[in-house]
Amino acid sequence: NPGGGACIPLETVTEESQSRHVLPASFEANSLQKSNWGFLLTGLVGGTLVAVYAVATPFITPALRKVCLPFVPATTKQIENVVKMLQCRRGSLVDIGSGDGRIVIAAAKEGFTAVGYELNPWLVWYSRYRAWREGVHGSAKFYISDLWKVTFSQYSNVVVFGVPQMMLQLEKKLELELDDDARVIACRFPFPHWTPDHVTGEGIDTVWAYDASTFRGREKRP
Repeated sequence: NPGGGACIPLETVTEESQSRHVLPASFEANSLQKSNWGFLLTGLVGGTLVAVYAVATPFITPALRKVCLPFVPATTKQIENVVKMLQCRRGSLVDIGSGDGRIVIAAAKEGFTAVGYELNPWLVWYSRYRAWREGVHGSAKFYISDLWKVTFSQYSNVVVFGVPQMMLQLEKKLELELDDDARVIACRFPFPHWTPDHVTGEGIDTVWAYDASTFRGREKRP
């Protein structure tokens, strides 16, 4: 050898070169297993995010609107005060933004044919389940709908858990649509221009009752 170095057979060089580049079968299997777990984990995380988005979107979307009805469950005292304002009343009842259906179910138990309109489908389905469980599903109905797209002229009693930003617009809508015999019951926040005929409760449990004949300045029908 002109260079004076050790002479290595060609076969040995070839074998060493292959041994440096060919991974053991067990190592390849481990890598493949880790890769599969990575794909599985990614799929689970992605599926979870999609599920969370599907559940949360109906709750979040109304909050992004100019005027919205955030879901805050009615307290037991608020329900009692609403029922008190319905004493000696007859006819159908509607809860605008019915949430989990507590008011509608309570009214149905008092003998009213009650309807709830709610934009969040998850709450509507839950309300229907509660009505079935409470045994009033025949007289308590729930619909997925935007309150601004519903006409309330067919209802004699209207209940609303509103927010200050929507009360003026809703006041105008109800004044145009309701019959003179109707009663509007507001919880948490009163209407800005109407003078209530009855008030009960205090603090967050305060309930205001407005008779349509009063806020229109007309005499009640006999």
